[in-house]
Amino acid sequence: MVRLDGERTPGTKLALAIGIAFLLSIPLFSIYLLNYNRQSESSEATQSITSGWGGTQIIGGPVLVIPYAATVTTTSVENGQNVTRTNTMQKELQIAPELLNVATGLQPQRRKRSIYEAVVYDAAVSGQARFAFPPDLAHTGVDPSQMDLTRAELRFPVGDPRGLGGNPQVAANGARLRLQPGLGSDGGRGFFAWTDASGLATKPIVVDFAYNIRGNEALSLAPLAGETHWSVRSSWQSPSFGGDFLPNAPKVSAQGFEAGYDIGNLSLGQSLINASAGEQASTDTDSDTSKVHQQVAQITLIQPVDLYSQVDRATKYGFLFIGFTFLALLMFDVIVGVRVSSVEYLLMGAALVLFFVLLLAFAEVIGFTPAYVVASAAIAGLNTAYAAAVLASWRRAAFIGALLIGLYAVLYVLISLEAFSLLIGAILLFAALAGVMYGTRRIDWGGRSEEAAA
Repeated sequence: MVRLDGERTPGTKLALAIGIAFLLSIPLFSIYLLNYNRQSESSEATQSITSGWGGTQIIGGPVLVIPYAATVTTTSVENGQNVTRTNTMQKELQIAPELLNVATGLQPQRRKRSIYEAVVYDAAVSGQARFAFPPDLAHTGVDPSQMDLTRAELRFPVGDPRGLGGNPQVAANGARLRLQPGLGSDGGRGFFAWTDASGLATKPIVVDFAYNIRGNEALSLAPLAGETHWSVRSSWQSPSFGGDFLPNAPKVSAQGFEAGYDIGNLSLGQSLINASAGEQASTDTDSDTSKVHQQVAQITLIQPVDLYSQVDRATKYGFLFIGFTFLALLMFDVIVGVRVSSVEYLLMGAALVLFFVLLLAFAEVIGFTPAYVVASAAIAGLNTAYAAAVLASWRRAAFIGALLIGLYAVLYVLISLEAFSLLIGAILLFAALAGVMYGTRRIDWGGRSEEAAA
């Protein structure tokens, strides 16, 4: 076997191994960029899969909108004189329900395109809202005699109306209403129905509704009511509860989850009635029901295993693999006397870097855990066989193979136990450093003993 190394001191050999290790950090960084690029392509593929299905949905309870006439007096200066004009404008009075009960059945689905996968859902939304004539209407400055109760609208804001499916049904006091797209004179996204609210002054209006809506990733509810009760049930096993409100004692199991919310208008910090300041044909920022309130209760269907984040974390430990393997080769070189050339360091290091490429490529097809087993077995076997030739002994090569298998096993544990990965990694590094310091305590790294003898 042709050796490219000359006679070097142990310190020179250590510096050479460190230099080659740092050289291999360049392809390691390239793998990190490759993983990031594949993750971006996966996100684009997910958006393509869900583009025709429906986006992240935000639903809101119904709002009763009553048009009314308001007298507006304006004063202007014309030709040096004050001119007062009185105009009648059409405005809208928005009334939120005093009680809103919503039940949602969330059915998740996995949709695939090529090697990419996205989680979408079909939500069956049903509920009941009760509207009452506001007793504090006088504080809004609205004259009840100017209200046109026969032209009232029930508006249902929806985040992405493309997801509306089936045949939504809305009934007021048992009478089924005909639905229209949009949010009536307010414009916006959702659907609405005209209704006659003439009896609102004497008795409440009870609105029953049911519709299906499709979406992906997350479903949110904007609690626009005096009391909002939202119950959600799904077969998804990994929900994430976010937004501005959390459920009351949610139940999560292998069969799915159940969650219930109880939200009052005092926690929302808003009134149940709102008189718009703009004309009927205009859109007022404060009263636009198409803009779902910022305060929402949100449920996200998270993916329990994100292979790209796992590959990313594994790649960050790549330098540790190279360091331990090179350290083992160095020990055979300076202690046992088996010379290892720089080319042999480089080839075995390249095989270690190739592990992460194999891991990413196989993980996209067969999943992370099977890909990890395949890639680690292939690289450990390859480096063990090569080490047998370099170290001129299968027994010594078996040590290299056992070291790699142990490192791959520890890395998998570190990836799985995210909360304690730093602690475990620090302890293992301390133990490895202590072992190396003990094993090399009598090595003359600078060749001082040989110089003294000469």
